[in-house]
Amino acid sequence: MITKLNQANKDVARQIYNVFQRSYAIEAKLIDTQHFPPLSRRVLDIAESTTQFFGYFENEVLAGVIEVSLQHEQLDIDSLTVDPDHFKKGIATQLINFVLVNFEHTEATVETAVANAPAITLYQKQGFTEYKRWTPSHGIEKIAFLMKNSATEPM
Repeated sequence: MITKLNQANKDVARQIYNVFQRSYAIEAKLIDTQHFPPLSRRVLDIAESTTQFFGYFENEVLAGVIEVSLQHEQLDIDSLTVDPDHFKKGIATQLINFVLVNFEHTEATVETAVANAPAITLYQKQGFTEYKRWTPSHGIEKIAFLMKNSATEPM
């Protein structure tokens, strides 16, 4: 089941943090980096965030989290994580589909590390197309994807 999370609640923020830490530790190994900025995010950072969080629960355990923001009909997927105990269950796909259906938007964006092949495959399967590559100051080459929402385009 997918539900909106109240990250301002410290217990909820800690649950989100735990999923982030477990998932991002795997991603850091996958992309072969020692310094992975998402792992520096604190519980307080999550609790004070102005973005929206949605969680996928399996047997009352938070198994996956998607973080989104919406501005001027652009939906940004700011983070998408699945607890490693729940990999390969389609949770990430369900979370993406949930936000795409439940937010009115003309386009959606998401980004990941160029070395994160599983995430790239996931986004491409969902219909996202690459529109940009760059290397930020932390040195991890990134790739950004865009999806136009054909349901909101004029006929």
